[in-house]
Parts: sequence; structure tokens; C-alpha cells
Amino acid sequence: MNRSTIDLWVGIFVAIGFAALLFLAMKVGNLASFSTAQTYQVQANFANIGGLKVRAPIKSAGVVVGRVAEVRFDNESFEAMVTMNMDARYQFPRDTVAKILTSGLLGEQYIGLEAGGDSAMLKSSDRLRLTQSAVVLENLISQFLFNKAQEGKDNKDAK
Repeated sequence: MNRSTIDLWVGIFVAIGFAALLFLAMKVGNLASFSTAQTYQVQANFANIGGLKVRAPIKSAGVVVGRVAEVRFDNESFEAMVTMNMDARYQFPRDTVAKILTSGLLGEQYIGLEAGGDSAMLKSSDRLRLTQSAVVLENLISQFLFNKAQEGKDNKDAK
């Protein structure tokens, strides 16, 4: 093989390597969806979404069944409105409960779905009525400290 043929093959392999790295980076970062799965949109209102972000997973029984499409503030209800793209392969009853959960103690936040018992299934543009907001760690700590201070005050007053 002559020098120009070797250079051509090296260039081809380098280009394939860059394309593979770009593909992996996009898949790991959830920046691109390479699947052509059909989806339907469902909305839910939450009093507090914590650190929930667009493209966060939606899980049911540990299986990813969709992704968060949009997060915005509703000026009428003064709550966060979350739009979710659900995979059409997964159907849920209309009385499904949506909860904002955390992976581990300080991990990423995602939406967890618990299926209800209704015979009617969710359709595109339906709204989930039963929601549970994110648990904010700072609120739990301050509530714990306030309760401990109140216990100490009650014990002091009892003496």
C-alpha cells in the first residue's frame, strides 16, 4: 500500500471514532433521542418540583416510561406545570399518582408513577390529578430542628 492509501484509511477510522464518541456523549447526556417511539403528552401540576429538569426520566416500577418535556409556572394556580412525553407502549389508568422522587439521598430527581385502578386509560393532553411534590431536604431539617427546640421548651416549662 502506498502512503496516500494508508492516510485515507487512518482518516476514515479517526472520523468513525469521532462519530462514535459524539453518539455516546449524546446518549449519556440524554441530549438526543435516537428512537422513533410514539409518545403521548400528559400534564401534571406540582406545588414544588425541587430540582426537576427537562429530560428527567419518568419511571414506573423502576422502568423508564417517558421523559419530562417541559416545566413552566402556571400563573393561575401558582404551581409548576410539568408536561411529560410518555412512551405509547405504556398505558396508565387515569387515576395514576405522579410523585417527584430522588435517586438516592442527593441524586437526580425524577417522576415516579403509581398506577391506579381506573379502567379508563390516559390519553394525550390529559392531566394527572393526584400528585405529590418533591421533598425538600432543607424543609425536613428545619422542621426537625424546630420540633426538637419545641420539645426542649416544653420540658423546661414542665419543671
